[in-house]
Amino acid sequence: MPGWIWLSAAVILSIAEALGGEFVLLMLGGGALITAGTSLFMPEILWLQLLVFAISSVALVMVARPALLKRFHTQNQIKSGVDAIVGSKATVIATVDSHGGQVKIGGEIWSATGVDGHRPLPPGTPVTVVEVRGATAVVIWG
Repeated sequence: MPGWIWLSAAVILSIAEALGGEFVLLMLGGGALITAGTSLFMPEILWLQLLVFAISSVALVMVARPALLKRFHTQNQIKSGVDAIVGSKATVIATVDSHGGQVKIGGEIWSATGVDGHRPLPPGTPVTVVEVRGATAVVIWG
């Protein structure tokens, strides 16, 4: 099979990928492109071209496609509100225990409580917000 047929298939499959967006057709187009290169050296051996197309397409689907999906389908998650506060660092400004206290989170003063069973946290202690209950941050040492 002439190389231009494989090259045309590679272009058509790559263009068709724009409609799907799942990278399968793009991988098949890559396989066709590799086969087009192979057909330049062995234009008369059709079974070998079909074998190269099958192997290269499967390899691209199994190796390159997951990486592309991970790269392009990962949603950018911008945390906001309470979600942005959980996990942030804070500093105790009024002793925090299981009954209450205050911490400074990013320049704002919040009511806070410690995790039940933990010792009281004195002012100046660095803490981490592990949860927000209403308008109260639940913090732990560290």
